[in-house]
This record gives sequence, structure tokens and C-alpha cells, in this order.
Amino acid sequence: MYNFDKIVDRRGTNAFKYKRLDKFFGRSDLMPMWVADMELESPDFVVEALKKRLEHPIFGYTADPDEYRPSIVKWEKDRHGWDIEEDWIAYIPGIVKGIGMALRALVKPGEKVVIQPPVYHPFRLVPQACGINVEYNPLIECEDGSLKMDLEGLRKLLSQDKAIKLLILCNPHNPAGIVWDAETLKDLASICKEAGVTVISDEIHCDMALFGHKHIPFASVSQEAAQISITFAAPSKTFNVAGIVSSHAIVPDKELRERFFGWMESCELSDPDIFAPITTIACFSEKGEAWRKEMVSYLEGNILAAEEFCRERLPEIKPLRPQASFLIWLDCRALELSQKDLVKLFIDEAGLALNNGEDFGPGGSGHMRFNIGCPRSLMIKALEKLEEAVARCCRR
Repeated sequence: MYNFDKIVDRRGTNAFKYKRLDKFFGRSDLMPMWVADMELESPDFVVEALKKRLEHPIFGYTADPDEYRPSIVKWEKDRHGWDIEEDWIAYIPGIVKGIGMALRALVKPGEKVVIQPPVYHPFRLVPQACGINVEYNPLIECEDGSLKMDLEGLRKLLSQDKAIKLLILCNPHNPAGIVWDAETLKDLASICKEAGVTVISDEIHCDMALFGHKHIPFASVSQEAAQISITFAAPSKTFNVAGIVSSHAIVPDKELRERFFGWMESCELSDPDIFAPITTIACFSEKGEAWRKEMVSYLEGNILAAEEFCRERLPEIKPLRPQASFLIWLDCRALELSQKDLVKLFIDEAGLALNNGEDFGPGGSGHMRFNIGCPRSLMIKALEKLEEAVARCCRR
């Protein structure tokens, strides 16, 4: 049994979520519930694997360990029922960086990208920084607050704008934590295949499916999906090892693989450092699966506790239950605040640093993203601070 209630002080370790508070929020004294890594200790077996390598005094040029790709193949098969081959896999130096590299390799001048907001903001920011126009196919909000894809809207958009050549998919979805079902993914693949659109599927949260939900890799749903897709995945979110950049790409289609992998290899961008493969192998092991199960169960307890807290003490805020990941999409529209005042409430009144919902694009207004990947006592403390702020500033 692992102790996920243990509080670990990360200050002084250059942790981004602490060190960048002042830059992004104007204050350094906030509780950081924003950056998507966890406050849970990284697994002991990962630490031990890294220590073992550090016992050798030379850190020269290093080839991939023989176990690296087989560990990914086995993990995808065991966890997600997806049969992949070793030569479909390449290391990438981070998923956001991987998106940027795919854009450089696959998108020609004048071509466009489509995303489905509200969605992880680098999906918009990275193409724009590369000088690529981004089109929106917004998700549809259902009566219960959940979100679904507007597939007919996408079909219409792609038929009208032939310049769109790439769609960036969040699977599972960030920030709403949606585990997309097989039929939705099949329909998406069919629409994109017909329009000649490549799909980048960001599946970094795939191993954190919650409450009985099952992640379905996009490329696994049909032959069409396999032919047009690049899948990005990593152990980083699940095992809280984001500081060790250990991401990888999986590309089933030979032609697409040669275009993308060839571009990366020409710049030596697919060569991992010493520690990334060691970390991946340790995470994707039997010990890793046991740790993952305990961690997911703990997160489910956090989510249930947050829901109960809001229901009983913060009814103005409605958390959308995630089907995957440690992020909760908070619907704060009942407070009837402008987005500027909502953000001010969290920062200036509650002393909390959360992600501004508007950063995720259309559909994000009135929302905030809340990271509950932490000891439960810290999460409850954050909610208590928010409760006090709402009572003081919003209730009459």
C-alpha cells in the first residue's frame, strides 16, 4: 500500500507550479492547483531504477535499452487491448513539442489545423506560434453539463475549408476528462479520412481512466483511424514523472510514419536522453500497474470528496466528474461573475491558483480547471479557502 496522503514540500526544487506563480498570477503565496502534475510522490521503483543507473560514473551517449519498445508494446496490449509493433514507436521530447514537430513535418504553408474547444490551450498556441491558422469545431454542451463532439459541424467545416489538413484530438479530453467512446472515434476517423485530414491524438491521460471507464486508443478503432493518425502518449502524468521527459509517438501507417519519423531523425529529435527509457520501462512494469491502480482509486476518492464538498458547502460551483485524469472542470456560472471577476475571486480572495477556463477557448468562460492530484487534505484546504471567498464576496 502506498501513502498518497503524505505531504511533500516541493519548494526549493524549481517546481514550475510554485516557481512561476508570480509570473502568471502576480503573487507567489497562492496554493498551486493549476499545472498538470501531481503532488503525490513519484513511485519508489522509478526512483530506484534511476539510482541504479546513477551508480555508474559515466553518462555518455547512450542507445535505447532493449526493453524500451517492448515495454510500450506490452503496456498498450495489456492496458488498452491495442496491438502495436515496435517499429511504429519513436521517442519524442514531450507531447507539446511533438505537436510542434508534427506541424513542421506535415503541414505546408497555407494549410490549417482544427481543434475542438474548450481544449488544452497549447493545441491553439503551438500552431499559432508556428504561423498556422487554427479553426474551431467547438464541443457541444449537453443538458447535464457534459460535452460531446459536433461531428456534423466538423463534416461541414472540412467540406467547406479544404485548407484544413490536420486535427488535434484530446483523448481523453483535457480539461473535461472525457473518455471518448468507440463510435465517436470511428465517426471522427471516417470524416477526417474522407477529407484527407491527419489526426494527432494526444493520449497522455490514457492510463488514468476512472470509475470503470475504459480508454480507447484512437488508432485502434478502425483501419481508417490507423491510416491517418499519430498517437502521442507518455507515463509522465500517470506516474508523476513529467520532469523526466519520457513521451513517445505511435504511428501505424508506413507512409505517415516515414514522413514524421524521418523528419525527427534528420534533426536527432527522436533520440532520448539516458533517463527517459529507464523511467518508461520502470513505469510500464508489473509494479507500475499495481501502483497505477492504487493511485487511480485514491483520485476517485478525491473526486467524490470534492463533489460532496461542493454539493453541501459550495452549491454555486458544479464540478463535472472526469472520466479520466486528475483535473476537474469547475462550472462556476451560477456565481454570475464576469470571467475577470471569477479569476479575481480565486486569486485575490481565495488565494488559489487555478487555470482560467477562457484559456481553453470557446466554451471555457465561466469555468476554472482544478487539479486534485494531491493529498486529500490539501484539496479540502483549497476548497475551504474557496468556500470562504464565495461566502464573503458572492453571497448576500
